[in-house]
Amino acid sequence: MSTRVALDTSALMMPVELDVRLFDELERVIGAAELVAPQPVIEELRRLSEKGGTEGTAASVGHDLATERCLVIDTEESYADDALVELAREGSVDYVVTNDRPLRDRVLEASIPVLALRGRNKLAITQP
Repeated sequence: MSTRVALDTSALMMPVELDVRLFDELERVIGAAELVAPQPVIEELRRLSEKGGTEGTAASVGHDLATERCLVIDTEESYADDALVELAREGSVDYVVTNDRPLRDRVLEASIPVLALRGRNKLAITQP
């Protein structure tokens, strides 16, 4: 089975908000992987994209990236962070990518490593 990586809303907004080459960084840190985005993350990006401004643009680009580059998966949870924690607890993913500290802590508690920004534009793994 290939490595499965779930992306949260903040991760998918990194390319615009933080000038991070997200997919290149994922490849550099963990190699080839199957990228997944829970449906609630897609919904959250869609809602944020309607706001306009920099955040709206970042969310719009994130939404496009998610629907083009990720497998969108359904979860029991309707809130994005809870959906990612659910995937981690079930062992459905090998990593979660997020810059959201509370979410990171919850995923680590579920014994799943987290990829987060370290420095200006590099991803690094935090082990549980």
